[in-house]
Amino acid sequence: MVQHERDCTFIILHLTQIMTSTEFRKAAHELVDWMADYMDNVGDYPVKPDIKPGDIKVQLPSSAPEQGEEFQSIFSDFNNIILPGITHWQHPQFAAYFPSGTSGPSVLAEMLSSTMGAQCMIWLTSPSAEELEERMMEWVRDMLGLPKEFIGVIQDSSSSSTLVALLTAREAHTHYAINKAGFEGKGKFRVYTSEQAHSSVDKGVKIAGFGIENLVKIEVDDSFAIIPDALESAIKNDLEAGYIPLCVVSTIGTTSSTAVDPVRAIGEICAKYKCWHHIDASYSGAALLIPSMRWMSDGVELADSFVFNPHKWMLTNFDCSAYFVKDKKALINTFSILPEYLKTPQDHLVNNYRDWSIPLGRRFRALKLWFVIRSYGVDGLRKIIEDHINIGQWLKKEIEKERDFEILAPVPVNLICFRYHPAGMTNEEELNRINTILLEGLNQTGKILLTQTKLNGKYTVRFVSGNSNTSLEEVKKSWDMITDFARKIKI
Repeated sequence: MVQHERDCTFIILHLTQIMTSTEFRKAAHELVDWMADYMDNVGDYPVKPDIKPGDIKVQLPSSAPEQGEEFQSIFSDFNNIILPGITHWQHPQFAAYFPSGTSGPSVLAEMLSSTMGAQCMIWLTSPSAEELEERMMEWVRDMLGLPKEFIGVIQDSSSSSTLVALLTAREAHTHYAINKAGFEGKGKFRVYTSEQAHSSVDKGVKIAGFGIENLVKIEVDDSFAIIPDALESAIKNDLEAGYIPLCVVSTIGTTSSTAVDPVRAIGEICAKYKCWHHIDASYSGAALLIPSMRWMSDGVELADSFVFNPHKWMLTNFDCSAYFVKDKKALINTFSILPEYLKTPQDHLVNNYRDWSIPLGRRFRALKLWFVIRSYGVDGLRKIIEDHINIGQWLKKEIEKERDFEILAPVPVNLICFRYHPAGMTNEEELNRINTILLEGLNQTGKILLTQTKLNGKYTVRFVSGNSNTSLEEVKKSWDMITDFARKIKI
C-alpha cells in the first residue's frame, strides 16, 4: 500500500472511532430508556423553567471544543444544563398556545428517519418516501372528509403553506408572469382575511411581495368569524378603486379563540369574484376526523387550498403540515425549477415534491404519519380528539357555573377563552390588570402554563385541553389551581 493510501485509511479509521456502532448501540439504549422514563414522568417536571434570559447560555463554553468529547459527558450536560431550561409541552398541565403533538410511534419513526438520513427531494433520491407521502396524503384527505379533487403534500408548517397558497394564487392569476418578469405592470393585488387570522397571513403577504398595506382585515361577528357581507363589500370597493382581488384566507379555528369562518359563504364569494380561497385549519382541522364536527368545513369543496397540522392535535411530532390543493399544475408551475443535475428518467411518472414547496431539500415526514395512523387507527385518533373536546366542554360548563368567571368566546372545540371577573367590578382596565396578575402568577408557579389573547379589548386567558397527556383529572386540577389563585388576588 502506498503512503497516500495508508494515510487515507488512517483518517477513515480515526473518524469512525469517534462513535463506533458498539458505542452508538450502548448510548442509544441509554437514551431510549431516558425517553421512556421522560414520557412516563413528564408531569414531575415544572411545566415552565424558573430561569432568566441568559441563564443557559452562560453555562455553555464560549467556543467549540477542539477535540471530541465522550458521549457520557455530553449527555450529562444535557441533563444538567439543557433539561432545566426546557418548557415541557407534553406536561399534563401545559394548557398554552396549541399543543405540539407527539407519541411513541411518531418518535420511533423519527428515530428511523434520522438514522437513514434520507434526502427526499425527488422520487429517485428516496422512492419509498415519495410514494408513502402520496398515499398518506390520500389517507389524511379521506380521514378528514375532504374532496377527492384535493391533492396533498407535506409542508413544514401552516405558515409555509399559507405562503405557498399566496404565491400559487399570484402565479395562477398572472399565468406565471410575475415569476418571470416581476410585478411591474401587473396591477395592485389585494388579499383578504379575518381580523382574527393568524399573523402568518401578514408575513406571507409581505414575503410574497404584495405589501402589507394590501392585506385587508375583514370585520368579524360576535363569534369572531368573518362577516361575509363585509368581505364582499371590501372586494367591491377594491374593484371600484382599481385593485385586483386575488385571495381570501379563511380560518377553521382561529388562534385566539378557535373561531370558525363561514367557509361556504366565503367560497361562494371567491367563486363570484374569481379569488383564490385558502383555508387555514391548522389546529381545529384535526376535529374533522369526527363526522359530526364537519359542519366546520361545510363548503370546503369550493376552496382552492387547505392546510391542517397533524403535528398539533394528531399525535405526530413537529414538523408535519398537511397541505392540499385542487390545481396541482398551478402549484408545480409556481415552484418548479429543473436544472440538468435534478433531471431523472422517471420525472414524467412520479411526484417530485421538490416542486411542490419552497425548499428543495425534504425530510422523510410521511414515515411518522404512517406509524401514527397505523398504530392508533382512525377510530383511535378520533376517540382521543373526542375526549379532548368533551373535556373542553366540561371545563366550559364549570366556568359558566362560577359567578366570578366568564366565558369570552364560543367553544367550538376545546379551547376555552375566559377571564376572572369579581362581582361588581366594571372597570375594564382593572379587569385586564387582575387577569394579567392571574395568568402571570399561575405561570410563575411552574405548575401550569397558560397563554393570553385580547378579544374585544379584553385581556383573555386561553386554556386548551389538547395535550397528549390531557385527562379530565388533570384538567380538574388545573381548574382548582386557577380558581384558588384568582380568589387570593388582592383587589
